[in-house]
Amino acid sequence: MTLAGKISTEIGVHATAAKWFNLYTTKLYHVQNLSDRIHGVKLHHGHDWHRNESIKHWTYTIEGKVITCHESVESVDEANKRITYKLFNGDIDHQFKIFKLIFQAIEGDGNAVIKWTIEYERVDEEVDPPFGYIECLHKCTRDIDDNLLKE
Repeated sequence: MTLAGKISTEIGVHATAAKWFNLYTTKLYHVQNLSDRIHGVKLHHGHDWHRNESIKHWTYTIEGKVITCHESVESVDEANKRITYKLFNGDIDHQFKIFKLIFQAIEGDGNAVIKWTIEYERVDEEVDPPFGYIECLHKCTRDIDDNLLKE
């Protein structure tokens, strides 16, 4: 049985793809204020929230459990409004050898679509695929969209 996998979800949103991409490329620190599932994020290493070498420390809830991890930006594709994050340390390393979170804001007909993809490799077969993360991302996306519409 393979330990690696990839899961994704697409969520229709009301705010524009440009507004979503701007939030994740210039105001990542603000995400913690837009969803109650995200308890905090702070700059752990570096001086700029959005540089590849910067590391952020996140605290959030997945399936009723408070989780902590570090995150860094692996790549930004401005043309396709896509950002790849690497999550590591904390609770992540207990379950996954590799955990990449890919955000993409896609402009649609009248509404945008947010696509979240998780690429992962579990440490062993006892670890379930990260479906709880997809559920959390879906709920956070709804919360954030509601707040982006107010801005």
